[in-house]
Amino acid sequence: MTLLQVDAIHSYYGKSHILQGVSLSVPQGSVVTLLGRNGAGKSTTLKTIAGVIAPRQGAVRYGGRDIAGLPAHKVAGLGVCLVPEHRGIFKLLTVEENLRLGMRRDSPWQLDDIYRIFPRLKERRRNGGGQLSGGEQQMLAIGRALMNHPRVLMLDEPVEGLAPVIVEEIVAQIRLIKQAGVSILLVEQNLEVCTQLADRHFIIEQGVIVYEGGNEAFLADENVKDRYLGVGV
Repeated sequence: MTLLQVDAIHSYYGKSHILQGVSLSVPQGSVVTLLGRNGAGKSTTLKTIAGVIAPRQGAVRYGGRDIAGLPAHKVAGLGVCLVPEHRGIFKLLTVEENLRLGMRRDSPWQLDDIYRIFPRLKERRRNGGGQLSGGEQQMLAIGRALMNHPRVLMLDEPVEGLAPVIVEEIVAQIRLIKQAGVSILLVEQNLEVCTQLADRHFIIEQGVIVYEGGNEAFLADENVKDRYLGVGV
């Protein structure tokens, strides 16, 4: 079952036409990646889905309902949560205070669950957000989003700039989240991470989706990776 369906959205920054008819789908319980070069429109797509940017055309259907143009807090309240690239950690608040900001009583993810998935956060729960490493801040941002009861979790560059050992840890944690039934839309430059996690891949180029394929087909297609991403896995 398709949980999130994006249909031909057009989004702008001022007069700049960034997304030019983007369509993609995220089935229930799957990991889908949105790949592309810098400036292709990946983050803009996530922000449009999340309600940070209102599309001028097109639809964003979540559970069959068009949520395009709803304010971001209402989109998040429905269960579509974005963990942005800058993570949005409150540096003067402790880890636990940051987590409690996202807490919803009806969420299956409560404080003990977050500490079980992210044991580093339990160890650092009394530390300020600004005292955490980049990897710990990423874990905190994901943990806070989980406490908001997401059905779709959108992650923007979750392992960018992190040490390989931390990358492995976050990949394992994302797998656990998927196994719990949360659908994930992932923007990430690290193709090895993407192919370890994803069921399906979309590639965006200059605001247009130019490729869609399952993980096995994507892995086998060196031409697509070289043409649109400039790298091989």
